[in-house]
Amino acid sequence: MRNRWGILAVLFVVRLTMGFQFQSVAAVAPLLIGDFGVGLADIGVLIGLYFIPGVALALPGGAIGQKFGDKTTVAGALLLMLAGTLAMALSVSWSVQIAGRLVAGAGGVLLNVQMTKMLTDWFADREIATSMAIFVNSWPAGIAISLLTLPAIGAAYGVSAVYLAVAAMIGCGTVLFAALYRAPPNHAVAAVATARLDRNTFIAVIAAALIWSLYNVGFATIFSFGPSMLVEGGWSITAAGSTISIVLWLTVFSVATGGFLADRIERPESIIVAGCIVFAMLMILLPRSGSVVTVTVALGLVCGLPAGSIMSLPARVLTPGTRAIGIGSFFTVYYAGMMLGPVLAGGFARWAGSAGAALDFGAAMILLCPIILWGFNRIPVAVLRPA
Repeated sequence: MRNRWGILAVLFVVRLTMGFQFQSVAAVAPLLIGDFGVGLADIGVLIGLYFIPGVALALPGGAIGQKFGDKTTVAGALLLMLAGTLAMALSVSWSVQIAGRLVAGAGGVLLNVQMTKMLTDWFADREIATSMAIFVNSWPAGIAISLLTLPAIGAAYGVSAVYLAVAAMIGCGTVLFAALYRAPPNHAVAAVATARLDRNTFIAVIAAALIWSLYNVGFATIFSFGPSMLVEGGWSITAAGSTISIVLWLTVFSVATGGFLADRIERPESIIVAGCIVFAMLMILLPRSGSVVTVTVALGLVCGLPAGSIMSLPARVLTPGTRAIGIGSFFTVYYAGMMLGPVLAGGFARWAGSAGAALDFGAAMILLCPIILWGFNRIPVAVLRPA
């Protein structure tokens, strides 16, 4: 395949498997609690473990791809994801669940970093913002499909069947990628000397990464603990997963809408601030509302609005020579936050005695984003492009 939009479709579907796999734990959390005799805090740990390898692999991820090639690296990442899932499916030991989750997470990290680079190779300066917005949406799409399908599979056939369904999805993605992906015709790109980040630029990149990380931690609490919250309220696990998936499906549209609005009104930071405040208020309302479906619809329509504007922040302070190390640092902080966030949210839920408390924790994380954005704008950086 040589059509770049067709390539984008292939990358979208393959990356979707990462979101599908990530959500497999939270989608059947009540079943895991019953089968393994663990608590919400343990589920939070298992969810967060998926991101631990990112702390170590995000920076060298690009170098690994450069050494072994795009297709080989992505194929290896998919095999790691497959191996981790199969280990979890075939064992009744909680220790193996942890080990399998770590292996799968290592594959997910390599997949995420490498496929982002591959998409850039194909689009470069041509519709890069549009293509990235579509590409990023593969994550919530995968999570939404997981919430729609895996609880029903788990309720009917058990946790092992859930993991086998994830393995089947990854296997299909691997076949699709191997058959259809091709490198762009102009793949020979001149190497750009990598410059070191100066102190202020590094601080600015870390601030941007913290905003993206905290935003995603808050977002993740919805689909990580939302189903358990509804089950506590008397919902069936299937109905709970389907209802929370509404947020994910609508997020696919709200992410694109937020990017369009930011470009249209040329006020991306206003979109970040307003979007985060409304997002947090709706998260606080969800565990306390009698109109769960109405609030989940509102959440889906609002929560994706800041995403594109937040992701544009690193580009304001990085030059071509600092982009590799800057983006690597950005993703390192992101993965660290996504590793710790579910653990802290699960611990807070255990302390409060309710899964709904995890959503309050997530709302607090989102409200920190505008505060950090205020600090980001006050860091003196040599190259600061307009918002």
